[in-house]
Amino acid sequence: MKRAFVPVLAASLVLAANALAIPGMGERPEPPSNEANLPPELAGVGFDQKLGAQVPLDLVFREETGAEVALGAYFGQRPVLLILSYYECPMLCTLVLNGVTSGLKAVPFAPGEDFEIVTVSFDPREKPDLAARKKANYVELLGRPGAAAGWHFLTGDEPAIAALTGAVGFRYRYDAASNQYAHAAGIMVLTPQGQISRYLFGIEYAPKDIRLALVEASAGKIGSFVDQVLLFCFHYDPETGKYGAAVVNGIRAGGVLTLAALALFAFATWRRERRARAGVPVAPAPTRLS
Repeated sequence: MKRAFVPVLAASLVLAANALAIPGMGERPEPPSNEANLPPELAGVGFDQKLGAQVPLDLVFREETGAEVALGAYFGQRPVLLILSYYECPMLCTLVLNGVTSGLKAVPFAPGEDFEIVTVSFDPREKPDLAARKKANYVELLGRPGAAAGWHFLTGDEPAIAALTGAVGFRYRYDAASNQYAHAAGIMVLTPQGQISRYLFGIEYAPKDIRLALVEASAGKIGSFVDQVLLFCFHYDPETGKYGAAVVNGIRAGGVLTLAALALFAFATWRRERRARAGVPVAPAPTRLS
């Protein structure tokens, strides 16, 4: 093997490594809007994803005890799972809260220790006594020691509600005929500083999705090495609001292993030839006995 082989191979490895970036793979074009096909009562209802946006932490709400509290009281140390709901919703909000509770049962993190849950009613007519009853039901349903200290049910006035829902892109609509709100189903995960990290959509939330969203929002401050590996293996899809297998990361990982094997082979070959030129005996390859 000629000496020029090593730098040439090295250059080839660099080019191959750059190619593994696979530009454009995993990217999705913005899906076309289908709001024109919605029934009139759902017009204007949905989520405008504002990933990275800052939630105003000076907004004042009322806890289930009736005490006034700034939203920022729940931020600063831990990620926050934010649920926008109204407590007398006859169906969808209950399904969302049930889905969150079911998903959290299989998540190893403890509310109040590793993260906070903040549920805010977007109906300004609802009062703390209703929030307190709702909290008691879901804390019991979750069945986690200390959950009452980490799951907060808030009510508020229209200006604060409008500011919060606007900041997170939650669009809803009051229907006077039915005395109900039309709204979408989803929750949000925020960083300890109050920035929107992830949206999770639907009425069922896989424990994996909740877990990885909290780990990401905490910037790795909660979770284990296994969680970090899972984040490499699973990719957040903002269109679906879920985590799916990261095919591109798998390709990259396989490519890295291939490059490492090629580099090891090239080094071993170069070292063997160098020892041969220096007159150092080279051990013969083992002979397989038949």
